[in-house]
Amino acid sequence: MADQTVPAPVANVKRALADFGLRDTVRVFSTRVPTAAAAAQVLGCDVAAITNSLVFMLDGGPLLILASGAARVDTALVAGHLGAGTIRRASPDFVLKHTGQEVGGVAPVGHPARIRTLLDESLAAHPVLWAGAGDHHSMFSITYDELKLMTAAQELKVR
Repeated sequence: MADQTVPAPVANVKRALADFGLRDTVRVFSTRVPTAAAAAQVLGCDVAAITNSLVFMLDGGPLLILASGAARVDTALVAGHLGAGTIRRASPDFVLKHTGQEVGGVAPVGHPARIRTLLDESLAAHPVLWAGAGDHHSMFSITYDELKLMTAAQELKVR
């Protein structure tokens, strides 16, 4: 049964955490936290501990890159590591279609179907990570190892 007190995308994230056996660490804020800088300010943490969930297009399908809030993804570097062609930022409509979440609130989990995911290895330096929880007002905490396992992500240098 869906949690009626939160928007559906956030309820999907909460369900994904529970299904994986993790504690519900979702926090909802009265202010919007659509950027890593805004989230870090509200949470009182280093912006590098914020996990941005960035959706790109690769060969017509979605590619989710979980990157440190302090990193700018080098798509040419990532494409080289993957042996792929061009990786480009997805449109807001493409992101919503594949994640069920709007740009600025995309979570690493809670999507309609599994998305190929890459994990910025620099995030391993932080004992606690914070990620978007499905909308512009919510974040959840998770460890690097939990995030890697939960998303079946490939660790990669993204910058």
